Amino acid sequence: MDIIQILQQDYQRFPENQTYSIYAQDVYFQDPLNKFRGVERYKQMIKFIKTVFLNTKMDLHEINRVGDTIKTEWTLSWNTPLPWKPRISISGSSELRLNTQGLIVSHIDYWHCSRLDVLKQHLFSLKSP
Repeated sequence: MDIIQILQQDYQRFPENQTYSIYAQDVYFQDPLNKFRGVERYKQMIKFIKTVFLNTKMDLHEINRVGDTIKTEWTLSWNTPLPWKPRISISGSSELRLNTQGLIVSHIDYWHCSRLDVLKQHLFSLKSP
């Protein structure tokens, strides 16, 4: 199975059973809230998402590879464990860079909204799942 197929499957079952073997041990990860290095730290972040968020879903809209770069477009949604359980949705994109062994050495996520927009969804959404 090639890396595109693996990523498609990982997005489909996110955050469950992710394929960490496609990441270099010292992978660099960045999103609007985090910046760190290491696949172990990446595993901890995914475990946090699995543990804290409810009904997490990752919709993959597009995935393309050109050379050593993979670009994706996606929407991540979940219910936050607040009493009113707001449904939060973030659309974004990722840029993944591969090393010569075909492992992901850089994973940078970009949100198509601001952190304030995400906070507003928590405060002003009174919808239940």
